[in-house]
Amino acid sequence: MITSRFIPKAAAVAASALVVVGLAACAPPEKGSAGGETDSGVKVAEAKSAADFGGMDKLVEAAKAEGELNVIALPPDWANYGEIIKAFSDKYGIKVNSAQPDASSQDEINAANQQKGKSTAPDVFDLGQSVALANVSMFAPYKVATFDDIPAKFKDPNGAWVNDYGGFMSIGFDSSKVPPVTSVNDLLKPEYHGKVALNGDPTQAGAGFSGVLMVAVSQGGSADDIAPGVEFFSKLKQAGNFLPVDPTPATIESGQTPVVIDWNYLNATESKKVPGWQVLVPHDAAVAGYYYQAINKDAPHPAAARLWQEFLYSDEGQNLYAAGGVRPVRADQMAAAGTVDKASFGDLPVIDGPVTIPTQAQTEAATKYLADNWAKAIG
Repeated sequence: MITSRFIPKAAAVAASALVVVGLAACAPPEKGSAGGETDSGVKVAEAKSAADFGGMDKLVEAAKAEGELNVIALPPDWANYGEIIKAFSDKYGIKVNSAQPDASSQDEINAANQQKGKSTAPDVFDLGQSVALANVSMFAPYKVATFDDIPAKFKDPNGAWVNDYGGFMSIGFDSSKVPPVTSVNDLLKPEYHGKVALNGDPTQAGAGFSGVLMVAVSQGGSADDIAPGVEFFSKLKQAGNFLPVDPTPATIESGQTPVVIDWNYLNATESKKVPGWQVLVPHDAAVAGYYYQAINKDAPHPAAARLWQEFLYSDEGQNLYAAGGVRPVRADQMAAAGTVDKASFGDLPVIDGPVTIPTQAQTEAATKYLADNWAKAIG
């Protein structure tokens, strides 16, 4: 059972047939298309707020004219994205194309680069901190209607990126297959031989990165020193306990990955499907992280991409995030305004004690260390 409250204290962190888009040379671009203009004369792909469209109604009109939105790396069970996508599509009549739901943050960037100029390129990104901050040049600045409601530490001042939701790193385990996990150190015991999985390569995935950081903190490391986390995974590999399989709901439910290091909201989802599944947020190693939301500057559906952002940061979108077990970035402001869904917010984890949230500089240094040492440690 999780017995911990997410209290953000510092800069936010960390937390998947191609048709070429072409226009006839003699035909001017339509308003609302990637190459068109808004009613106010601003290029759709350069619109920095709904005001550039002439207001929210005009933005909705332009997005509906595009008719589609491409998202990537949004598993239905991750942060309630299945319900969020459905709610957005139902509300606006826009088809949402969800590609590579189990992709990593780096896979999202790779897809955008590989599919640039094609109708299937991602319109929006949902990224871990290290990947997001390494690729800000690919983002289109945009300020949603609730932008001023979002604390400064959780957004780029120009709207290039905005944190959307956060959670805690945790250890999920099937108590019908392994002894209860009470600490990170338990994972080195023989009872967990071949059973411990990490969600993603920490050099590419936000969840994997934060998982190694959580372990590092438990071993006396910190956001400034992730080496003890890498050393622990090396020991885990030598003991035969590390399972080099990316966990998914399918691997958990089949019993292939009975112990999973992942975000608390993802592990908690499995509690509804696997009777013996339990979740531990180590109180001596509480690591929190936010994910980064951004618009692809080369989005094939730029109006729909901007409407998607508006939806995510609206009260409706933020409450849908909370229903998925994550803490939405506007949580405190919505609580003060009385617009939260009390049932969803009441189920969020509660932590009483120090919480590690690495800064950008700490994440960059840790990312470099992982790039140089992770493969050697678990190879």
